Amino acid sequence: MIFFEKGMTFRMTKSRQKKANPSLVWAFRQYLEVEKGYSVATIRAYDRDLEQFENFLNARSKTLERPAELERQDVQSFMAELHRQRMAKTSVARKLSSLRTFFRYMAREGEIQHNPSSGVRNPKQEIHHPKALNVDQALALMEAEAADNPRALRDLALAELLYGSGLRISEALSLDLEDLDLRSAVVRVFGKGSKERMTPLSGAGVQRLGAYLKVRGEFSRMPSQKALFLGDRGGRLQRRQASRILEKLSTEAGLPEKVHPHMLRHSFATHLLEAGADLRSVQELLGHSRLSTTQRYTHLTMSKIMQTYDKAHPRAAKKK
Repeated sequence: MIFFEKGMTFRMTKSRQKKANPSLVWAFRQYLEVEKGYSVATIRAYDRDLEQFENFLNARSKTLERPAELERQDVQSFMAELHRQRMAKTSVARKLSSLRTFFRYMAREGEIQHNPSSGVRNPKQEIHHPKALNVDQALALMEAEAADNPRALRDLALAELLYGSGLRISEALSLDLEDLDLRSAVVRVFGKGSKERMTPLSGAGVQRLGAYLKVRGEFSRMPSQKALFLGDRGGRLQRRQASRILEKLSTEAGLPEKVHPHMLRHSFATHLLEAGADLRSVQELLGHSRLSTTQRYTHLTMSKIMQTYDKAHPRAAKKK
C-alpha cells in the first residue's frame, strides 16, 4: 500500500520491493506537498487514486514505478473498469485528473517521453447545482438553539461563521485563536493550496464568536491548545462532530432536510448574489481561484430572478 502522510515512511510489500523503486511515487508526493502546497487531505485523495490505479496495473504485471512502460490503453482500460463498477462520473473524472497530474510530473522529470493519459477524455458530467437554504431557513438555523450553555454557544458560533463568512468546513475547523480578530471583524483563513485570505465577519458572527470565546475554557483549560473550535474532549473539533452539530441544529429549526456544512457556504454565496453583490467580490470572499467555480451560484439566483419577473412584470404572463 502507498502512504503519503507526513512523518510516515514509505512502506511496500515484499513483492513490490523486488520490482519497484519507491523514489518516483515518493518524489511525486513531495512535489504535491512542497511545490504545490497541497493539504494533507488533498494528498490523501491523490494517494487513494494512485493506489487504485497501481492495483489495477499490478494485475497486469505493470507498475507506476515504471511509468515509461505504460500506454494510453492502460489508462483507458482503467477508466473503463471504473465505469463497469458504476462509479460516479465525478469520481472517475477526479481519478483521471490525479493520473494526469502524476504523468505531467513524470514528463517534467524526464521519466517518460509520452504521456499515457494524453487524449483520454473526461466522462461527460451531469450538472449538479449546489443546494442552498432560503433566507428564512438560514435565519431559523442561526436561532435554532438557546445560547445558554458552552456547547450551544460553540455550535451557534460555528454555524454563524460558516453562513456569515462562507468558510469551507475544513477552513473553519483549522482556525487557531490567533487567526481571529474580533475588533476588526476579520478572520485569517488558509484555503486550498494554503492560500491565505482575510475574510470579514458578520456582526452576528462577532457576537456569537465573542460569546463562545468566554466559555471556550470549559472545553479545555490547556494554554497550549490553540484551536479556535474545540470538541467535547478538549481537542480540535473534528469534521464528523461538526456535521452532527449542523444536523442537530437543522432538526431543532424544523428544516425539511438536514443541513451539511457546505450547504451554508452555498447559502452564503447565493444570498450575497441575490442581494446584488458582484460575482468577482463573491469569488474573493469564497477563495475561489477560478471565476467559473463561483458562476455555479448564478443558476440559483437566476431562478429567483425569473420567479420575481413572472410575478411582477405585466408582460410576463404566458399566453394560454
